[in-house]
Amino acid sequence: LWSMQIGAVSVIQRTVTATLQNLTDGIVAAVPRLVSAIVFLAVAYVAITLLLKGLGAVLRRVYPVEQELVVNLVVIVVGLFLWFGVALALLKIVGLDEIAASVGTAAGFIALGISYALSEMIEDTVAGVYLLRDPDFNPGDEVDTAGITGVVTSIELRKTRFRLENGDTTVLANRNVESKWT
Repeated sequence: LWSMQIGAVSVIQRTVTATLQNLTDGIVAAVPRLVSAIVFLAVAYVAITLLLKGLGAVLRRVYPVEQELVVNLVVIVVGLFLWFGVALALLKIVGLDEIAASVGTAAGFIALGISYALSEMIEDTVAGVYLLRDPDFNPGDEVDTAGITGVVTSIELRKTRFRLENGDTTVLANRNVESKWT
């Protein structure tokens, strides 16, 4: 009985020793990857911050102040794509290549579903950008569109507001305005 207890203690000691050794080896092997990941994140943060500030500055020179929404939209979309790429690269750096590939594929399918679900909103936004860029369509202009006639009071990314002759305000989706106004 005594020899069985000593044998069991010996097995437990070997198991604990092997587990601790494997843990130590894993930590030692992971340190270079973690350091690389931290350095990569720091460089990516600085690069993306500078790039987005530069992009915003360039777009603010191209677009007038009234179109700040367009500038902000472009900067946000570009930032999202850049940070998503950084996240995928970070997963690869720390040795999770398969997860990075899976996340990239899943994100593509999710983006496809979201774009389909939000297709009208995206259509409004694109039409809003066209309306904001159109030199012939400005606040204060009298416009006939979608069965109404009114003065344009504001143009936003997704909708345009009109003041009717009776003083009421009507709001129309940009997709309905952009293709039919005169």
